[in-house]
Amino acid sequence: MSAFRPAAFRLLLWLLPLWLAGSGCTASKQTPATSASYTTVYVVRHAEKDLTPGLADPPLTPAGEQRALALRETLNKVPLDAVFSTATTRTRATAAPLAVLKNQQVVPYDAKQLPALAARIRRDYQGRTVLVVGHSNTILETVEALGAARPVPTVGDNEYDYLLEVRIPADSTRTATATARRYGVRSAGQ
Repeated sequence: MSAFRPAAFRLLLWLLPLWLAGSGCTASKQTPATSASYTTVYVVRHAEKDLTPGLADPPLTPAGEQRALALRETLNKVPLDAVFSTATTRTRATAAPLAVLKNQQVVPYDAKQLPALAARIRRDYQGRTVLVVGHSNTILETVEALGAARPVPTVGDNEYDYLLEVRIPADSTRTATATARRYGVRSAGQ
């Protein structure tokens, strides 16, 4: 067993902050998630699905698979901290290419429990960015559950190309906002 050397220990204590600064591990370089000015939530409907009658859980069509890739390309430079999807094949398949690119697991949520999803995002992802993949009859409701007004009045059954962006301010006295834009090829009938 080696003897304790106070001079070597003091040198180590002096060098440790320098090493941490060089490796980017100091507290001054890290920004806690809660210090960001807002949380960003992207909300999309699943991509085009197979409309064959009688399918209980229809998959994506080839056009839907292309839209899922377009979503990946649209958000490829966005730092993404979580990907949420309902449990259907079409929503999971829409989320998958982006989730793989961002090395994220697709986290299931219950579309009938949107207030619980909103509360989880506000609590666990404050100051961060997430994606929520839902359905034509849930994406605007998701925006509302997050505290923002609908950016469009409705989403039609043949509209698959909306990308809704909700910004939730860290300051709880301010109101969340939502904007709508389109991504990928224009939906049929548009």
